[in-house]
Amino acid sequence: MPSILHLDMDAFFAAVEQAAKPSLRGKPVIVGGLGGRGVVSTASYEARKFGVHSAMPMAQARRLCPNAAFLTGRFEAYRQVSELVMGLLRELSPLVEPLSLDEAFVDLEEGPYGPSLAAAGPVAAPELIVAIAADLRADITERTGLTASVGLATSKLMAKIASEQAKPDGLVLVEAGQERAVLATMPVRALPGVGPATEQVLRRVGLEKVADLTAAGEAELVQLLGRSHGLGVFQMSTGQDDRPVVPDRDAKSVSVEDTFEVDLLDRGRVLQEIDVLTARCVRRLHASGRSGRTVVLKVRRFDFSTLTRSETLRAPTDDETVIAETARRLALQVDITGGVRLLGVGVSQLADFTQEDLFAQAEQAERAERAAAQEVLEEVMAEPAPVVEEIRHWRPGQDVTHAQLGPGWVQGSGVGRVTVRFETPQSEIGRVRTFAVDDPELTPSRPQPLRPGMVLPDEEDED
Repeated sequence: MPSILHLDMDAFFAAVEQAAKPSLRGKPVIVGGLGGRGVVSTASYEARKFGVHSAMPMAQARRLCPNAAFLTGRFEAYRQVSELVMGLLRELSPLVEPLSLDEAFVDLEEGPYGPSLAAAGPVAAPELIVAIAADLRADITERTGLTASVGLATSKLMAKIASEQAKPDGLVLVEAGQERAVLATMPVRALPGVGPATEQVLRRVGLEKVADLTAAGEAELVQLLGRSHGLGVFQMSTGQDDRPVVPDRDAKSVSVEDTFEVDLLDRGRVLQEIDVLTARCVRRLHASGRSGRTVVLKVRRFDFSTLTRSETLRAPTDDETVIAETARRLALQVDITGGVRLLGVGVSQLADFTQEDLFAQAEQAERAERAAAQEVLEEVMAEPAPVVEEIRHWRPGQDVTHAQLGPGWVQGSGVGRVTVRFETPQSEIGRVRTFAVDDPELTPSRPQPLRPGMVLPDEEDED
């Protein structure tokens, strides 16, 4: 029974931005890192016509589509929509396996429609399954204004391939027994796990289509690719996939990382950035109610070589001091000559509990004593140095509110000015105004709901 559903929201990040910003609807929108080293996260279909695609360097995207709206990500807004969509999926079945904010598998046979599908039998069940999926897509559009592509099949492999065929804004069903016919004419790269290196090995012996893999047989693929990989590729080429839909897959680690506009050359600056990353990582740990035993530091150097260092603690912890001090120790083991391009801090070997670390408590107490002593010292000192007010930085696409003009979003900023378009998802195309970057009446704000009644998440994503 083709009761495995794969849902993939269409150009998700860019589509959310278009839904939230009336002035961008029907126009090319590119979301990602806007710095010199940024990459494209998502491009709207209008931008894809110019050759822009995910993972492309942002500088190249600007050359291909200079008139697009280039925006930084608003992960709180994306999570808001994702939670609504995943809620709709869970109404169909308790077996929902999220793969990302905008993608998930669902086993319809295990949900409330299961008895009806069983009663319908193999002849009528596919028609009922298609009707369920069509209603789901309509509900998503009604609730969010966005579109989704859906694939239906007897396995996760074929359901995902079907959703790719359905894009954009479509629905494709692969009925039982049709798997080989659907796969036959596809290039070998269509199969999960067949990357450029495997493709090159297969191409050298004339295996370019999935049908070629099936004809070659298991023995030849094992000889070419090794026992495990060869067997897996052969099974996929024949449409075999018995993986179950696993709800709410447990995370194996929690980590954050940043790529820097300019390589970091100073070790003190590296340690400072590690503290910042650790704080973000710990907030994610707290949000998930987890702790971890192993602290991992990731360093990508100026020449793109990537190093990882790790240290396993005596017991799981979510203590920021412990994790930061461990990450700092690991950083001292890395040669940063030439500069650091990327830093990441993570925690693995996750647990659902935290064993208090007495050494961390002692360190915290010592820091508190030092801070108290510093406060006393400052009181007896002469007049303190003047405090320099930090200039606020505004990101393209950022949600803002003006005390007089209401909600809007940042179109751009520079040379001490910030340009804002005042519009909401339900408004007409809004007017544009320019302010000083430190205008006290202009403040950051949370995303506006795409539809009336949409509930905002309680906490912001730290990405």
